[in-house]
Amino acid sequence: MSGASVILYVLAFASAFLAMRSLFDLGRDVSDKALVNDRLKVQAKSTSVSEAVVELRRKRGLDEDGEQRVSNRWFSSLVTRSGLTYRPFSWAVGSILVGLLMGSGIYLRINSIWLAAAVTLVVALVLPIIVLRYFAARRDRKLGEQLPEGLEIIVRSLQAGHPVPTAVALVGRELPDPCGSEFGMVADEVSYGSSLQEAVRRLAERTQHPDVGLFAATIRLQARTGGNLANLLATNARTIRQRHKMRLKVKAASSEGRMSAIILTSAPFVMLIVMHLMTPDFYGEVFHEPLIKWGLGAAFIWMGIGNYVMRQMIRFKV
Repeated sequence: MSGASVILYVLAFASAFLAMRSLFDLGRDVSDKALVNDRLKVQAKSTSVSEAVVELRRKRGLDEDGEQRVSNRWFSSLVTRSGLTYRPFSWAVGSILVGLLMGSGIYLRINSIWLAAAVTLVVALVLPIIVLRYFAARRDRKLGEQLPEGLEIIVRSLQAGHPVPTAVALVGRELPDPCGSEFGMVADEVSYGSSLQEAVRRLAERTQHPDVGLFAATIRLQARTGGNLANLLATNARTIRQRHKMRLKVKAASSEGRMSAIILTSAPFVMLIVMHLMTPDFYGEVFHEPLIKWGLGAAFIWMGIGNYVMRQMIRFKV
C-alpha cells in the first residue's frame, strides 16, 4: 500500500468521524428536548392518569407496577437508567447489522470466516451494553447536576405553603430531562394513587444515583419522625452542590494523569503511521514474521494493563 493510499484512508476516516460526531451532537440536543416533550405528549394522549403512568413506565422498560420487567436485573436497571425507550427488537436488529458489517470487513480483509463470525458475535452482544452504559453515565451526570436546582424548587414551593406532591410536580414542569422527567413520574405516580414515600423509593431504584437516594431517605425520615422538610432539603441541596464542586476539583487535579494516559496510548499508533508514511519498508518487511506478531500482541496487553493502572490512579470517588 502506497503512502498516498494511507493518507486517503486516514482522511476518509477523519471525515467520517467528524461527520458522525457533528450529527451526534446535533441529535443530542434534539433528543434532550424530545424526552421532556415525549412525557407531555403521553399525558396529552392518555385519557387518565393511570394510563399515562403505565405508558411512561413501559417506555422505561418497567411493568405496570413500576418494577423491573427483564429477568436480568442488572441489564434491566441499565436500560432504565439510560432513559432510552425500551425497544428490544430494534436494538437486537441494529446490533446484529453492525456486527455483520464489521464481520464482513474483517472477512474481506483477512479472509477468515471464524474470526469474522467471532467479531460479529462479540459486537452484537457487547454493542448494546456499551451504548446503554454510555447513555446511563451521561444521564447520571446530568441528573446530579440538576438535582440541587430541583431540590431548591421544592424548598421554595414548600416555603410558599404548597404541599409536597405539588412541589414535586413543579420540578417536573420546570426542569428539563432527566430531572424533570424523573420527578414528573413521581408526581404522576402520586396522582395515580401511590404514596409519596413509595413513589420516591421507585425514583431512587430507577436512577441508582446516590444523591437521589439521599433525597428519598430524607423524605422517608421526615414522614416517620416529622420536622421541617424545607430545611432538610435545603441542607441536602447544599451538600450535593459541595460534592459536585469537589468532583470538579478532583477532575481538574487528575487532568494531568488523564492527558498522560491519552498521550502515552496514542503515541505508538501515531509513530507507526508516521513511520509507515515516511518509510513503508521499515516495518513492512518484518510485519508478517510470527515473532513480530507475538511481540505486538504482548505490547497491546501491556498497554492495556498500563491504562488500567493509570485509570485506577486518577479515579476518585466523592
